[in-house]
Amino acid sequence: MKKKKKYKKSSLSILSLAGVNSYKKKKNEKYMNANQIKHFTKILETWKEQLNKNKKNIYHVSKKSSNFPDPVDRAVQEEEFNLELLNQDRENKLIKKIENTLKKIQEKEFGYCSSCGVKIGIKRLEARPTAHLCIDCKTLEEIREKQILG
Repeated sequence: MKKKKKYKKSSLSILSLAGVNSYKKKKNEKYMNANQIKHFTKILETWKEQLNKNKKNIYHVSKKSSNFPDPVDRAVQEEEFNLELLNQDRENKLIKKIENTLKKIQEKEFGYCSSCGVKIGIKRLEARPTAHLCIDCKTLEEIREKQILG
């Protein structure tokens, strides 16, 4: 008799952040039923809340700056400021994606590919709750991007 290996869940996982376990689908359960919607809504809202909590005001970041006489110190400080702005921009874009996904839940369009309409799948949505394309359509999109960008 084989023992099942237990994998430790990463503390950085979106599921861990929301304090939920991976969704266990029941036999003959309808896709995107009330329990599944509740599961994903909790994940998305917790994720959004966490991002908003970590948000820093640009004013506070720039206020922290000093005028270093050494050009190397000044360059390091400017690079850190630029990285902070880049991270904030990424987080703002992610918050907008989460808000759009929550809107899709309200409109009962969540969980289905926006390109072909097939089910995206519970496991894929748990890995990337803001996914709006199925694996096949996402793969085709990435191939097209590579062809365009060269």
